[in-house]
Amino acid sequence: MPKAYLVNTNKSQNPHNEAEMLEEQKVAAYYSPWKYLINHIEANDMVFLYSNGNGIIARGIGSGIIEKAGEDDSEHYMPLVQFENLEEPLPPSAIVQLAQGVTDENYKIKWNQTMIHIQGYIGEEIWRHITKNNM
Repeated sequence: MPKAYLVNTNKSQNPHNEAEMLEEQKVAAYYSPWKYLINHIEANDMVFLYSNGNGIIARGIGSGIIEKAGEDDSEHYMPLVQFENLEEPLPPSAIVQLAQGVTDENYKIKWNQTMIHIQGYIGEEIWRHITKNNM
């Protein structure tokens, strides 16, 4: 089963990063140690781009191809296939509610991370919800 990741778009540190990820249809992380998190995403993994204050703003499937850019390879990124921008962001409360719907009411998400690994079946539930309600 593919894995699923919520990846912060880094807009609070650099607003340009979020716009670049959306325009170039990629997931990225910047500087050590965060940039190495991208290396854990594999082909066919579900990736949800998460914007602070908004929620999930885009989704795609990992291509499995790790690219590097910037001085001293400060950026690690992966092109995403089946990339789609959401018409409306999926807010954090809805993400938690979807996760709790396939787990239990004790399921929590720590939002203060660059990349959050979530179980594949939770990612599939989020993916289905977005397909049904937000595309």
